[in-house]
Amino acid sequence: MLDETKTGLDAVEGGPQLSEKSTDSSGGKMDDPDGHPSVIALFSQFGDAVSGHRVFAGTQHVVWIDSARNLEILSWLREQQDHQYDMISDITAVDYGAGRPIEVVYQLFSTVHKRALRVRCKLPLDGLEIDSIVELWSAANWLEREVYDLFGVTFRKHPDLRRILMPHDYEEGHPLRKDFPLRGRFSRAEQTRRALDQSVEHSYIAEEMDLGRDPQQATPIIGTKDRDE
Repeated sequence: MLDETKTGLDAVEGGPQLSEKSTDSSGGKMDDPDGHPSVIALFSQFGDAVSGHRVFAGTQHVVWIDSARNLEILSWLREQQDHQYDMISDITAVDYGAGRPIEVVYQLFSTVHKRALRVRCKLPLDGLEIDSIVELWSAANWLEREVYDLFGVTFRKHPDLRRILMPHDYEEGHPLRKDFPLRGRFSRAEQTRRALDQSVEHSYIAEEMDLGRDPQQATPIIGTKDRDE
């Protein structure tokens, strides 16, 4: 029977949900449903620095690590012969809102062992900094710039940390954060008013400023229906 209380926004409201465990994987059936050679090794090697492990969609293993040791742990995953994650497919971030930490997400793949692993680090909103991993994978350069641009995460020791999608002089925040208004910080009309030194508050009501609604609603043209008929 379907649970009618759930909605499509559950993942946004509550964060990632634990998937049902499965014995199927890209490498065939495993003895332990939660068994992943790199996950087991991480817990053994780094102990409390690995704070969690979940399996999503049956095969996607995800581990959470201490953000203060991300460079050390990711370097170990790259260099160890039994793991050799020589490819970083993606770096992104997730903001679940409501004051919860932003998570930086690393998607790794070993072309040697044909094995994937997702590594996540939680960053508090008042401490959005983490070490850059450009020295490990040069492809991380632009990926980290994108996370900086859209989420506001600073990557320490990045060789060229600046915006990559938004204009370099964009001052209105980070568009993929949950606290960013749906319509953007400022509309074109508002930018024009600012350029003319006119007050934004004189043109927007408080409700529009708070909820990010469109400043103007389309006005129906009188007589349009009659003409169409």
